[in-house]
Amino acid sequence: MSIFIDQNTKVCVQGITGKEGSFWTKHMIELGTQVVCGVTPGKEGQLVEGKPVYNSVKKAVEHHDIDASMLFVPPKLTKDAVMEALNAGIKKVVTIADGIPLHEMVLIRQAAKEHDALVVGGNTSGVISPKLAMMGSFPHWIERVYKKGNIGVMTRSGSLTNEVTAMIVEAGYGVSTLIGVGGDPVPGTRFAEFLPLYEADEETDAVVIIGELGGTMEEEVAEAMMNKTFTKPVVAFLGGRTAPKGQKMGHAGAIISGGKGSVEDKIKALTEAGGLVAERPRMVGKLLEKLNVEKK
Repeated sequence: MSIFIDQNTKVCVQGITGKEGSFWTKHMIELGTQVVCGVTPGKEGQLVEGKPVYNSVKKAVEHHDIDASMLFVPPKLTKDAVMEALNAGIKKVVTIADGIPLHEMVLIRQAAKEHDALVVGGNTSGVISPKLAMMGSFPHWIERVYKKGNIGVMTRSGSLTNEVTAMIVEAGYGVSTLIGVGGDPVPGTRFAEFLPLYEADEETDAVVIIGELGGTMEEEVAEAMMNKTFTKPVVAFLGGRTAPKGQKMGHAGAIISGGKGSVEDKIKALTEAGGLVAERPRMVGKLLEKLNVEKK
């Protein structure tokens, strides 16, 4: 069992005919992802990697069973593309676009809740279950990073993901499902909202969080650990540990407000809840061993 996607998930790619869409569709299929079709307005009748292209998601669902939609569309078109997928009845959507307007992400998140759907992103690499399937833009062929195993990974950072995951693999573990929630202030789905899926997954024995300063997503994980709604071991690495106080940092989501959001706040919350926080990426694997997580 995987989180969000596996080899049986039927995927539609919105923006499949573009440079990024066609490139990553090829790699998604190579990994084992069951891409069934694509959508690009005005391009109906074309084939990309042998998959038919339609003008709209509505038309695509008339011809195919579709479980999830992968978006390779510009930020300014993302809201309409997500709404199109949700209105067509698709319950899982991943969008990697960086720079989606904040107020539009609020509307996307609200619409996802109304449709009882999950939207991953934006500003993310997507979702991957190594050796099974992916929706996004992961270099899945790098085996020292994307090795199948029993550790779930959730990340806010694209740049830290490969480094931390490589340390998980170096320690003798592998990844069940990696989810990039994205680095923006309003992600489609937050860390804590994925925890019930990892809790229920028999192939996930522990979760690693790659977080950073700003926001309260890491504290929400700690709260779930404290109230026992999430019971599996948790290890975290948090970027921004040495950030100067009062200094504006680069990530749109890296905003400290109301006395919450500092790395110190997050470390305190997670450790009090029973989690372990790594000072360096290379320590993540060692902390999993310290929590007696079995290597599979």
